[in-house]
This record gives sequence, structure tokens and C-alpha cells, in this order.
Amino acid sequence: MKEMPTQLKTIFFDVGNTLLFPDRDHILAPLAKLGHSPTLDQWHAIERATKKQFDEALQQNDPADFNFWFLFYERLLAELGVRNDEARDAMVEETRRSANWCVIRPGTRELLQRLGKRFPLAVISNADGKIEDVLKRCGIADCFATITDSGLVGYEKPHPAIFQAALEAMGARPEESLYVGDVYSVDYLGATGVGMQAMLLDVSGAYRKADLPRIDSLDKLEKNLEAG
Repeated sequence: MKEMPTQLKTIFFDVGNTLLFPDRDHILAPLAKLGHSPTLDQWHAIERATKKQFDEALQQNDPADFNFWFLFYERLLAELGVRNDEARDAMVEETRRSANWCVIRPGTRELLQRLGKRFPLAVISNADGKIEDVLKRCGIADCFATITDSGLVGYEKPHPAIFQAALEAMGARPEESLYVGDVYSVDYLGATGVGMQAMLLDVSGAYRKADLPRIDSLDKLEKNLEAG
């Protein structure tokens, strides 16, 4: 873990795989009908491999419609020995629906409330225009001063415009702002590209061997901030 720069005034968060996690039982229902129930360890292994492939492709300027979740489920189905495009497409569609990112870890609200006493908090999310509603249903929307949703802004991370819109909404300077997200090519490079500090929340361990600022839980973020 690299030492955080000392000057920090505002913290921005991604949502998916950072604040909220997918409803795997619902999303993987098409696989369950085929007799397959991937474990969380399998899910994380596929996530690690897909993030590596996706990061490399995005940095090589693959087309904008290059889709992380398409790659994810292609790889998962291949590992399970299943060939079923209909199931794959259904899982991609459900994963890209904000409403299905509704699993919140115990203590998240309390942690955000503690952080909010020290820093203004905000959200920047690639979503479908409905991420604020999801955050409300999960009981944490009021922890954030602003919520910037790509479905409303018209630009997706890593495009600088979405980060700039969020910074402007908060009246925040990029060099005094930290962005916490889970994908290197989208979150880390997108944020640092506009001059923000950035950190990866790496639950699956995809970036464990990379020389990058990373944590594996929000608790670790709080502890590192407390340590200065």
C-alpha cells in the first residue's frame, strides 16, 4: 500500500464492487436453470482474469462497445463448459441494470457517516440513470453531497468529462480529491487522468501484485486515512 498524499479534502466513490455488490443469485438465475451454481471464489477468479483482459484492451483503444460483462460471462461459461448465448446475454443485461447492484456489506452506512464527518463525500458511477434510486433503497444516498451518473451526464468513465462534471458539482479541486473504484483502466486511469488522487478497492485481488494504491475493503480505507 502506497502512502496517501497528505492533502485531501473530498472523497468520491464508485458504486459497483465498491459500495454495492451484485445480487448474484438473481443475476445467475439463467445458469441455475442449467444446473450450475458458481461459487464466490469462482466469481472472483473470473473477475481477476477479466479485469486483466479488459484493462489491456481498453488501454489499446478497443471499440467503445467493448463490454466487461460480456467478457466476464463468456469466460465463466467456458470454464463451466456451457455454450448458451441466450443465458450469457441475459446475465449481461441483468448485471448492467443498476437495480441488481443491491448487496451492501454490513457497516457500510456507519463507515460512510464517519468519513463524512471528515470529508465531503460524492459518487461517480457508470450506470443507467437510476443509481441514486438504488443508493436510496440501500440506505446510503444521503451520505453523499452529489451523485454523478453516466446515464444522466452522457459520458462514461474513463472519459474525463464525467469526472470533471462531478468535481464541478462538488466545487472540488482534482488534486485535493480522492477517487475510490475497482477497475484500473476505468477508475484509476480515469481519475488520475484529470489530476485526482485514486485508489483501487480490490476485493477480488485482481491488482494484488500491481504497484498501485489498493485496499481490499472500505475498512482499510478508513484505517489508512486515520493513519494519515
